[in-house]
Amino acid sequence: MSEEDILQSTKTVIQGLEALKNEHGKMLENILESMQTSSIDTNKIEEKASLLRKSMDMIELGIGEAQVMMQLGNHLQNLEAEKHKLRSQVKRLCQENAWLRDELATSQKRLHDCEQSNAIYSVELEHLKFLKDVKQYDLNENTSTLDKNSSSTNISSSGQTTDLVNDLFPNDDEIYMDQHDTTGGNQSRRFGSYADLMMSPSQSSSGGFISSTGYEIPARLKTLHNLVIQYASQGRYEVAVPLCRQALEDLEKTSGHQHPDVATMLNILALVYRDQSKFKEAAALLNDALAIREKTLGPDHPAVAATLNNLAVLYGKRNKFKEAEILCKRALDIREKCLGPLHPDVAKQLNNLALLCQNQGKYDDVESYYKRAIDIYTKTLGIDDPNVAKTKNNLASAYLKQQKYKEAEIIYKDVLTRAQEKEFSNKSSSRIQQQQQETQSGITNENYDAQGGWYKTILADQPTVTTTLKNLSLLYRRQGKYEAAEALENCAARARKDPQAILQALNIVKQTNLNTQQQLPSSSMS
Repeated sequence: MSEEDILQSTKTVIQGLEALKNEHGKMLENILESMQTSSIDTNKIEEKASLLRKSMDMIELGIGEAQVMMQLGNHLQNLEAEKHKLRSQVKRLCQENAWLRDELATSQKRLHDCEQSNAIYSVELEHLKFLKDVKQYDLNENTSTLDKNSSSTNISSSGQTTDLVNDLFPNDDEIYMDQHDTTGGNQSRRFGSYADLMMSPSQSSSGGFISSTGYEIPARLKTLHNLVIQYASQGRYEVAVPLCRQALEDLEKTSGHQHPDVATMLNILALVYRDQSKFKEAAALLNDALAIREKTLGPDHPAVAATLNNLAVLYGKRNKFKEAEILCKRALDIREKCLGPLHPDVAKQLNNLALLCQNQGKYDDVESYYKRAIDIYTKTLGIDDPNVAKTKNNLASAYLKQQKYKEAEIIYKDVLTRAQEKEFSNKSSSRIQQQQQETQSGITNENYDAQGGWYKTILADQPTVTTTLKNLSLLYRRQGKYEAAEALENCAARARKDPQAILQALNIVKQTNLNTQQQLPSSSMS
């Protein structure tokens, strides 16, 4: 039975007991009246009255117990109602607690976002202050040096004033490395570098640079470009990319999309994307920049050659060597037309073109391009220019890939001999100057070796020398000359700190060749 059924039965019992009590009361009254009027035995009447009284007492007790049960039932119902009320309150409190937790988490996230935004704004504020200071400095500096810069411009074949186009040619340490690096080094080295801030022919008084087409490039783009390079080199693309995008958006609002400044900014942003291996986005930006420059500056402008070279570099990184070669050849034609056939930038373009041909196995073209680049560097910059040694080293590496070991060894030895002679010449001149200073001051310089008198200096082209030694050691390993190869690797490891490492390497090469010549007769006799 349920609680409600029990309470209903208890009410029915109480009603029945009440009726029974009333009947007993009437019966007791009748007995007492008959006892007064009749002469029947009073003892029996008293006995009946006593029984009736006991029954009434029992009925009273039953009624009382039934009423207690009713009260208990009501009390339990009240307790259950209170219990439900408390449960509802607990549920509401839990919901409020969960809501407060969500609000706290949301507030903490907002606080974190605000802190990040504050940090970004602080960095941008520092950038703006830096740009303002640099621009002010450029204005003052350019105003004072305008006449000097105007008189230092070159004259092209067409009679127009021209200057170097500082575009995306690879860095000195990277220009001659391809995806099949013979030194066994990192194959993911950059094919190009950040240098595509187009410097036009003459400098204006406002701090910009004006080309023959009348296009003025603001100096702030150069500063912004250097700032982007700094952040990108540190891997801080979350700062570099928004900085470029904001500058690009501002330029498009003020100058329109079809403006040379927009093309320059597109080139810079493309370099950042390329450095992140986002080649699809970089290609889209460079093609857009190329279309703008061709339309605004003409198809044969040096800035067009710069963007063409950037696209060639991008295609080279994606192993699209044929498409890259076409772009690179067009850039070469533009540079030859604008800068002349003996300009160093033409030699750089030849190096890029040779590298693309080498990846396609076109070794005849590779040899022709490298030799022409060596000739240009030698005539314009001198035999001791680092680019000469690097291009020679690359030509020797191309020979090494073709198993032309003799030709490669001759060039490697020439590079090392020239570096040793250059180092000896530098040390001799430095020692003479130092001796003159010592004679005047009486102070001995500690940079001289007490035994041999060698001046402890670091080679200016030490990376090229190290690469040459490693390549030459690889050549000897392929020829089975393992002892000489290990000795050259040891010299390469010591070349930066030990100025005599080159001389020791040359002695090893001479001794190796001598041993080889001595072994030839005995082998022929057998």
